[in-house]
Amino acid sequence: MKVVILAGGYGTRLSEHTSVVPKPLVEIGGRPILWHIMKLYSYHGLNDFVICCGYKGILIKEYFLNYCNHGSDFTIDLERNQIETYRRPAEPWKVTLVDTGEATMTGGRLKRVREHLGDSTFCLTYGDGVGDVNIRELIRFHHEQSALATVTAVQQPGRFGAINLSNDRPRASHFREKDARDGQMINGGFFVVEPQALDTIDDDASVWEQAPLARLIDQDQLAVYRHHGYWQNMDTLRDKAILQDLWDRGNPPWCVWNQAPASAQLATTA
Repeated sequence: MKVVILAGGYGTRLSEHTSVVPKPLVEIGGRPILWHIMKLYSYHGLNDFVICCGYKGILIKEYFLNYCNHGSDFTIDLERNQIETYRRPAEPWKVTLVDTGEATMTGGRLKRVREHLGDSTFCLTYGDGVGDVNIRELIRFHHEQSALATVTAVQQPGRFGAINLSNDRPRASHFREKDARDGQMINGGFFVVEPQALDTIDDDASVWEQAPLARLIDQDQLAVYRHHGYWQNMDTLRDKAILQDLWDRGNPPWCVWNQAPASAQLATTA
């Protein structure tokens, strides 16, 4: 199963960092937040990524082009212009990097990478949020619901798309962008999507969280997976400070790959 990561936005609320690098490359614990997100999916057995680049996307491409070299030791013979490399184990990732346009909206970015997704179910998330979401359980839930898309709802007051849930059915009844009311379950990303859901996207100006999701709700095709564990986005300097502080304390809650052997997790969730 492929994992699409939206990584093309401007990140204006983190301009102290994003004037230099795109938000997905802003570091927590010496690693880009993008790396943390990919490690979560990899821990659950998903290693095929499609990254939607936009603003400063060339830097994301360069990060992966140099990934193996940065993780290796080597000897340079300057006189002979030779390099002897001592490889360290690399992540088992296949990464497709697509320039989806600097000004393209989230739905437009998704539509632009459709040719890389085939006809199978895929995961979708943002390049600025982490959590201890059980991705395998999320995928299983999505298939049980037989919906065209599933969104992960998290408990967080604030500035994101608020989801109204029906009490007796795992379906969204309404989706509002940037609802400010405290106590709402909000869009935490971590979607599971069927290829047919992309038919709800019109063009580059389409915002995934607006018309496409509204159309899926109208068709009763947006399921909601409620995540009651840890979740945190990195939208502002305060958000970054929260994540860095948790990292500095040791055992940050989203780093599930450090909390138990991956093989044990795969065995219990298969």
